[in-house]
Amino acid sequence: MARIDEEVEILLDLDEPIQYKVLLHNDDYTTMEFVVDILMNVFHKSLEEAELIMFEIHKAGKGVCGIFTYEIAETKVHQVREMAKSSGFPLLATMEEV
Repeated sequence: MARIDEEVEILLDLDEPIQYKVLLHNDDYTTMEFVVDILMNVFHKSLEEAELIMFEIHKAGKGVCGIFTYEIAETKVHQVREMAKSSGFPLLATMEEV
């Protein structure tokens, strides 16, 4: 019996993953030094970048720390909350869809 081989072309429509921005919110208790430390250690910002973002948070009430996929943004928010809690600060981190 003759064998028929068929080539099947499968087209995958892959969309870019939805991105989320991670925000830090200003409060009256968290020190500027702690915010800079968070930005450097959790978000891997340089000292200069961390200070600029920290001043933006201080002046505008909140600031963007980075843009990530959902899972990474969620992890960063959790890391910030745990570090703030263990240091006795009420620093709030949230994420919003871009």
